[in-house]
Amino acid sequence: MKRPEGFDRPKDGERATTRDTAPRGHKPPRAKAASSSAASTSAASGRAYERADGAGAQGPELDDLAARGRLRRASRNRRRYEHSEVRRFTRRSRRRRITWAVAIAIVATMLALVAIAVYSPLLALKKIEIDGASRVDPASIRSAVDGQLETPLALIDFERITDELSAFPLIRSYVTEVIPPDTLRIHVVEREAIGSIVAGSGFTLIDPAGVVIERSATRPPGWPLIDVSGADSRSAAFDAAVEVMLALPDSVRGGLDTVTASTRDDVRLTLAGGGAEIIWGSASDSDYKARVLAAALAQNYPNVTEYNVSAPGQLTYR
Repeated sequence: MKRPEGFDRPKDGERATTRDTAPRGHKPPRAKAASSSAASTSAASGRAYERADGAGAQGPELDDLAARGRLRRASRNRRRYEHSEVRRFTRRSRRRRITWAVAIAIVATMLALVAIAVYSPLLALKKIEIDGASRVDPASIRSAVDGQLETPLALIDFERITDELSAFPLIRSYVTEVIPPDTLRIHVVEREAIGSIVAGSGFTLIDPAGVVIERSATRPPGWPLIDVSGADSRSAAFDAAVEVMLALPDSVRGGLDTVTASTRDDVRLTLAGGGAEIIWGSASDSDYKARVLAAALAQNYPNVTEYNVSAPGQLTYR
């Protein structure tokens, strides 16, 4: 039979009693196991607290240590973030500094190389070579410019070399070539004779500028005689004769015996070997006249004693 709900509930003021059928002094096994489990849990918790701080820290102290650890990690993360932002916003300025540093390093290196090239004794002048000299003694040229031996190549005084070579009138021009580490080469261009003139009791071989190349008591063979009616190499007649001779091709100039000029407008040529006379007239249009004369001589007209090219474009002969 089912009992009504609350039938066994104690009445007000009465203590509830529990019927215990176990012998007096006997503890239930289940209660003992629970008590042992609670004790072991408490001991394990104590050991856990001791292991957490290494000195037997209790629960609040362990929470404080954990909070400090989290704070340190947050600070590190914050510093990393700030550092990365600083690098991101200063990237352009860092690149600019790197560029300037590289440029300064390059300039410093170049200045060091220049200083070594200018002042180093390893690049000092020790040898002087002369090229192209035949009428002028190469040893004389070398001795004239050897005052700059042991001078660094970059500090050679080329104006001084010009002054020293001006003492040689047969040198028309020259070119210098620096050959590292210790050589200076001078390419000499000597004056070329164009003819001879009468000078006193002898003859003088001269170039187109009238510079004396050689003197001799007899007429130099192989060169035409320039007769300017007693005038010197600075006269207009001499200039006209030279202008005509320079306009002639080598084949015609090599066959000349004399060139006569009293004025600029009266130039005459005579071919060697008792050849014909050429009336040139004025020195103007000499290039055109030279072509006409060369064509006429190539025809090899027989018994011609005179060619007249004084009128440009019109050749007459007899």
